[in-house]
Amino acid sequence: MTTSSIKELINCDIHKVWMIVLNVDNYTTWRSDLSKTEIINDKQFIEYTKENYATKFTITVVEPYKHWEFDMENSNIKGHWIGTFIADGNQTKIEFTENVIPKKWFMKPFIKSYLKKQQTQFVEDLKKALE
Repeated sequence: MTTSSIKELINCDIHKVWMIVLNVDNYTTWRSDLSKTEIINDKQFIEYTKENYATKFTITVVEPYKHWEFDMENSNIKGHWIGTFIADGNQTKIEFTENVIPKKWFMKPFIKSYLKKQQTQFVEDLKKALE
């Protein structure tokens, strides 16, 4: 299993950060890596990359303004994502951690750098959306 985390201090109120991160339906308005999202039910959704590659997410924990967790799976990986949100005055400390198992042996050497790239892009897009 490969683990990757990103920590960031966002210059925005925790309520606004929480609302934008959990509003999966609006991801394509601010996420630069997605073409669409599909809500299956209140616990599952699918993200589609610009290349139309699908990843399915199953929400496992929702603790408002504190934690959001889900399992994720596509044809290349299977894993778990943990998002932690902490209010710090008018700012929000976030920590996003992914634990991923590659499904294809040849992907193992590239998983860590792939996760770092994805996490960095998500946080950059999030900051832009909150400006």
